[in-house]
Amino acid sequence: MSKIKKVAGWGGVAVIAVVVAGAIASWQPEIPALKTPGSQTFSTAQIEQGRKLADLGDCAVCHTRAGGERNTGGLAMEIPFGTIYTTNITPDVETGIGKWSFDAFKRAMRLGVDREGHYLYPAFPYTAFTRTSDADLEALYAYLMSQPAVKYQPPETALNFPFNIRQGIVTWNWLFLQPGPMDTDTHQSAEWQRGAYLTEGLGHCSACHSPRNLMFGEKGGEDHLTGGVAEEWTAPSLVANSDAPLNWSHEDLVTFMHRGYSANHGVAAGPMAPVVNEGLSQLPPEDLNAIATYLTSFQRGDKTAGTADKLNQQTETHVEPLTSEGARLFSGACMACHAQEKGAQMVGVRPSLALNTNLYAATPDNAIRVILDGIQNPAKTDLGFMPAFRHNLSDAQIAVLLNYLREEYAGKTPWPELQKRVTEVRAETERK
Repeated sequence: MSKIKKVAGWGGVAVIAVVVAGAIASWQPEIPALKTPGSQTFSTAQIEQGRKLADLGDCAVCHTRAGGERNTGGLAMEIPFGTIYTTNITPDVETGIGKWSFDAFKRAMRLGVDREGHYLYPAFPYTAFTRTSDADLEALYAYLMSQPAVKYQPPETALNFPFNIRQGIVTWNWLFLQPGPMDTDTHQSAEWQRGAYLTEGLGHCSACHSPRNLMFGEKGGEDHLTGGVAEEWTAPSLVANSDAPLNWSHEDLVTFMHRGYSANHGVAAGPMAPVVNEGLSQLPPEDLNAIATYLTSFQRGDKTAGTADKLNQQTETHVEPLTSEGARLFSGACMACHAQEKGAQMVGVRPSLALNTNLYAATPDNAIRVILDGIQNPAKTDLGFMPAFRHNLSDAQIAVLLNYLREEYAGKTPWPELQKRVTEVRAETERK
């Protein structure tokens, strides 16, 4: 046997050994199905607690497709490697989780492995859910298993090779999953600790509001909660480096989570609107206050020398509507809602452009998306709706308008190559 053949032979053995070792390391046993599905009993208090936890975790937001029945899955999550479809989490025994014992449910929440031993993709944020206590997981399980069973089989997740090999998730878990309940910081108040538990656990705020590395793992440390991307929208920072012109006060945060609007910051748009509507706004006041206490502890100093009233006054008193193309576009498209005297608008709220975080952001994507498609599904209907300008304004006009708003209202330099980016975002959103 030649030397080349020997090397090739030993190389093949090594490859087989690695494959076998990987298969052994990634193997997870199937957890037996419930012998009598639907026979469990739960207390009313436990089910009610589970309902609050489901609202906190936005279960229905991700596990309900447009027009579908609640929690039956089928929502498409597009990622660079393909499309993930959310699962049916009603207690249907054939297409849902009706056969799942609590042990199977806990393993999925803690380790990202389903009842049959299949790895779940981390689009399901088990890296945050793992921090939830056993008692709360039991309550959440009680709530989900007490809801109506609905038969619906979502489409199969379709990812490109090699991301369609679920066993490969074990490597990702080794790098980015720290299973188990979170530690308690005894140096902080009880309310702060409660807020940390809700925010970092079932609330999974960091899943959207933290940046990701090349392997799509959340960045921690100083990058934690400093902003990320959710469904191609920019999820702003929740800590000191926020682009917002004013710090988020405790009252601002509570109001925003409850109503989807803060007069000092603006309206919830994009994927944040359903998070408020289906989740945060349903939480009891004590939980909203705890989350606000936790998040405001990361604020550092005042961002401006002025106040919200001062910023509004500065911008709304010096703008001459018809002095430039941007001003003319603003006069025709925006002024009726955004430059009236307080109380003059017929319906909804009057968001201040001088306080709109999107105009201060380093990237224009959120502002472009709002101009193109408006706000058709506000967090609360009483906030009012914003019309779409996709078919009324060209890419060049949108670019001129947005840079006018950025300069006049935020006092920032124009975004570079903005028209090109408008064209790109228009194309991206037209494919949806």
